Amino acid sequence: MPHLTHNGVVSDSSRSSRSSRPLLGKRAVAIAREALEEIAEGEVGGHIGVAGVTPNVATHRFAADVPGYPGWEWNAVIACATGSSWVTVNEVALVPSPSGDALEAPDWVPYSERLRPGDLGPGDLMAPAPDDERLTEDSFSREAVTFAGRDTKRYLTRAGLEDAKTRWRTGEYGPNSDFAEQAAMHCRTCAFWVPLDQPVGDNFGVCVNEYSADGRVVAASYGCGAHSDTAVAPEPSADAALYDDEKPLF
Repeated sequence: MPHLTHNGVVSDSSRSSRSSRPLLGKRAVAIAREALEEIAEGEVGGHIGVAGVTPNVATHRFAADVPGYPGWEWNAVIACATGSSWVTVNEVALVPSPSGDALEAPDWVPYSERLRPGDLGPGDLMAPAPDDERLTEDSFSREAVTFAGRDTKRYLTRAGLEDAKTRWRTGEYGPNSDFAEQAAMHCRTCAFWVPLDQPVGDNFGVCVNEYSADGRVVAASYGCGAHSDTAVAPEPSADAALYDDEKPLF
């Protein structure tokens, strides 16, 4: 409600509220959103609220869903001259949310847990974990995978071998990959497929075709278009009748 002084003059607080009204309505929100959409990569989220309100300036806040920027929000600073209803845009930006989540460091993840297959590069060192179930120092263990005439400080376990088989079977060179599903023939019948011996077993082998999965362990039921029995349809001879697919039908 308006506040009147003893002489009937409207107080400054009432004037401020009235003059800032063009900055707070639906039209102001729409103007702020439209300005942000010109710079935002992706959708500008819902209207969160208004901050920094003065008689002539207000900052409208919008939710942001930008990859790599969790805890950030879109801000649009709009202005309106005293006595006017014409709203202009001063500034638009992607800024950290007042909650402070964007400025907090993420939980620490040990280096060994952040590594992914293929991350190891030349000169990098990666020691196995002390409790790595893929290895054992007991060559007489029932779980140890040993080879006659070959001694090592540690030995592969059956669990480690089964992990590898699972990766090979479910990976890009397994029977459910895109190549295998479209292949007419499988690796087991290909001359370029060299089957592995025990303890891996003959369900896996190595592809020696340089134009295919060269040097990769592939499942026997994997397949690709470079099978050794692949036949390509002969090119049409010069005397063969050619079909003109650009000839008008009418």
